[in-house]
Amino acid sequence: MRGCGATLSLSTHVILLDMDITKRSVAGIATENSQLFIARRIPGGAMGEKWEFPGGKVEHGESDADALRREYLEEFGVDVTVGEQLASAVFEHNGQRQLYAYRVSFISMQFTLTEHTTWRWATLEEIEALDFVDSDQKLLPSLKNVL
Repeated sequence: MRGCGATLSLSTHVILLDMDITKRSVAGIATENSQLFIARRIPGGAMGEKWEFPGGKVEHGESDADALRREYLEEFGVDVTVGEQLASAVFEHNGQRQLYAYRVSFISMQFTLTEHTTWRWATLEEIEALDFVDSDQKLLPSLKNVL
């Protein structure tokens, strides 16, 4: 009986590892005057030239907030403060991933674009008409309820 407990414990551990944080992505939602900050990705790849809420994959050992701060620093050269979670969605990208959207605020808006060609403020209605990445589109219904 004791061996079964060890096997069950090991199986549970393996399942938890399979649900690892590496399957998490985050998106930052900055707002100003009822508009949201969005950016258009550089050409290339599956998401090339599409609009998005900036963010990315959560790396091993990172919190969601750490990942958002890193992504904004890498992609825009700016620091952000990360607030409450606003929405979440499930999407497919090399397997199933979970996307969490958090409110972010800019410490500075002196942007240096590295992964985007442009940025702008847009209403939710404007965003619905843009060529937006699929994963972020899944956040829109929830964002309408909280913004």
